[in-house]
Amino acid sequence: MEDTSRNQKAQRIRDVIRYIKRFKNAVVVIYLDDQVIDSTLFSSHIRDISLIHEAGLQVLIVPGAHKRIDEILSSSGIQWSYKNNIRITKPEAMPSIKMAAFDVSNTVMTALAADHLTAVIGNWVRARSMGVLNGEDYGTAGEIDKLQTDAIRTVLANGFIPIFPCIGWSAAGKPYNISSISLAQEIAVHLQADKLFFVMPDAEINAVNFIIPEEIGTSDTGEVPALNLDELDTFINANTESNNTKIMTLLHLAKNACTSGVSRVHILNGSLDGALPCEIFSDLGSGTMIYSKNYGGIRPMTSEDVPAVLSIMRPFVEHGNLLPRTDKQILDNLSDYIVYALDGGIRACAALHIYDANQAEIAAVAVDESCTNIGIGPKLIEYLIDRAKKEKLASIFILTTQASDWFENLGFTADDISSMPEKRKEVWSPLRGSKLFRLYIKY
Repeated sequence: MEDTSRNQKAQRIRDVIRYIKRFKNAVVVIYLDDQVIDSTLFSSHIRDISLIHEAGLQVLIVPGAHKRIDEILSSSGIQWSYKNNIRITKPEAMPSIKMAAFDVSNTVMTALAADHLTAVIGNWVRARSMGVLNGEDYGTAGEIDKLQTDAIRTVLANGFIPIFPCIGWSAAGKPYNISSISLAQEIAVHLQADKLFFVMPDAEINAVNFIIPEEIGTSDTGEVPALNLDELDTFINANTESNNTKIMTLLHLAKNACTSGVSRVHILNGSLDGALPCEIFSDLGSGTMIYSKNYGGIRPMTSEDVPAVLSIMRPFVEHGNLLPRTDKQILDNLSDYIVYALDGGIRACAALHIYDANQAEIAAVAVDESCTNIGIGPKLIEYLIDRAKKEKLASIFILTTQASDWFENLGFTADDISSMPEKRKEVWSPLRGSKLFRLYIKY
């Protein structure tokens, strides 16, 4: 048990180091909802942002000001309305909106200063009036016209954290109220950010709040850790009737961001302490990541992967699920093996040992405990079945002591041990009591 605990700790440390190297100088845009800013966890999130910045990531912050704008407009007796989730006010409301927006930005800047970080609040956003749409005058509501990306990059290069109030100015200097969430997305797109975070209270994508299609993997607690763009479309189509308009809006923004060059978009529950570093510095994170490419996939094993693969196999060997293997045994059959990598970290392995034209064996199937519920295992088996088809094999068999149900669910059926090829029988031991299951390949 102590060895297992130590191995888990060591793997977490390896993951953190790997991600720090991977995201050195990465551009990270963080939207902080104003309810998160007003919460007791705000100082903890600021500390985490400070650590992320010190780890070498370039951080930009867009604070939400919805609640603060409501408060100041109400105290001033100014009326407002909403149309398509856009606040509509008359021009006399604009000084109060500006006051609220900069008040929240100053709160964030002061908190960062307390953590010894220098932040800059700037007017880098050019905006234009939304005008009249379908007969509705949107008043002081604006939309983003242009971002001064060169100036923003200069601020980042000097080691400062830019903070963006939800205000944009026209070329003539007229202010407009713009959506903070949309602003965060636009900044990420214009800067081709590596990551865009939406940190909002209770923002969780799970089976409790949404319909999760069968082909989308979930964590052991029921959350969706990651969606590629195809899976995102499937998810959105399955939840068109969802009442959670805020999350659905974020998913559409995430899709637009990823298709416009942003590498990854993350939706995080700001009510959880440590949500940001857990999401950045671990494979499955703490929220839901939307991505377009270069996150996870199957590839052939290389000699450099052997230590990580042996580490993944070790718990299965200790529990009697797998036979022990040495470095040499794996290297001697390296071309038989495949791995599943997440952000460069090996999270699963399997092998296809071909004996003759009639049959091959799927062996050494192991999936890291943290990834057992996101569908990696079936993907490995499907990949090896496709490999067997390319080799024109007649069937595939597996030997298992504890996973018979799992393989039966994948289409394998029980067969007699005597059906093994002679070469495999030479190294087979009846003491393990393994059962044989076979899949006949259809062409």
